[in-house]
Amino acid sequence: MPNLHRKGLVLEIPVSQNPNSTLEERTFVGSSVYNWLFECHGFLHNAILILASLAFVLYLAFKAKKSLRKLSNGRSSIMIAYYGCLWLFSLLNLVWSCLQAWECTPGKELAWNILSLLTTSGMLFMEVSLIAFLLQGDYAGGLEDLTRPFGLSALVVGLDIILKALYLFGFGIPLFIDSNEESHHMKWSLWFIHRLVLTSIYGLILFMYHSKWRERLPARPAFYKYIVIMFILNALSLFASALTGHGTGFGYWLYSTTIVCYHSFYLPLLYVTFLADFFPGGRFASGERILFRDERCWFL
Repeated sequence: MPNLHRKGLVLEIPVSQNPNSTLEERTFVGSSVYNWLFECHGFLHNAILILASLAFVLYLAFKAKKSLRKLSNGRSSIMIAYYGCLWLFSLLNLVWSCLQAWECTPGKELAWNILSLLTTSGMLFMEVSLIAFLLQGDYAGGLEDLTRPFGLSALVVGLDIILKALYLFGFGIPLFIDSNEESHHMKWSLWFIHRLVLTSIYGLILFMYHSKWRERLPARPAFYKYIVIMFILNALSLFASALTGHGTGFGYWLYSTTIVCYHSFYLPLLYVTFLADFFPGGRFASGERILFRDERCWFL
């Protein structure tokens, strides 16, 4: 602050210490937006995730009134539970998609890892519960059929969360912060084993479809297509994890692509496979037993 001295009198003229502070703040905000759009995985990566997850949530909201009416009339505990889980994890996935910048923001690593752990665990719960429900062999419907798949899914996902939490907080390995500049062999070994298990399960189900055990499986064409898609996606992710663990740039790109595809399209795929036919009031209005048993002739 400059002083004017005149005959012993000191005059203080107030001057702003940072005349460019507003400009700097605007520059910082603009830089943050730019980094989020173009530096943190890139614009296409973020745009696909946000638009796909937002579009699906809006679709669920548009259909919510009719869906709730159908659920209340059908009184199917299986469909109510899966529909509620679908809403919950779709919203969580949308939040995860919109907060991609946290992955690249210093100080947000812990929050990002926790959010990613919750989101992926929720989606894994949907995967395991759907497979367990469809493989149990008796599709009579009702709460009794729902208890075993949900219990098994909760057990599997609970163990998965404990293992990943051990990696995150015990070993300090950033499981959900992906970078091709650093290679964490323990991290990519875990993802390799994770994808290997899922790929093996989907591969086993595909083998059963083409063997004498196919009668033990539901013959819905949509379910068969679902298994094929998930087998291919997990096989690609398995291959990408192996390459990335050895420091291959193409492996990192392929793994990121599979993650985008999974978070963008898995929940809509689940809806089309398991829930969509229930709501229009057409073929499956009378319950789950018809949904699974009367379609066997279509596939065979």
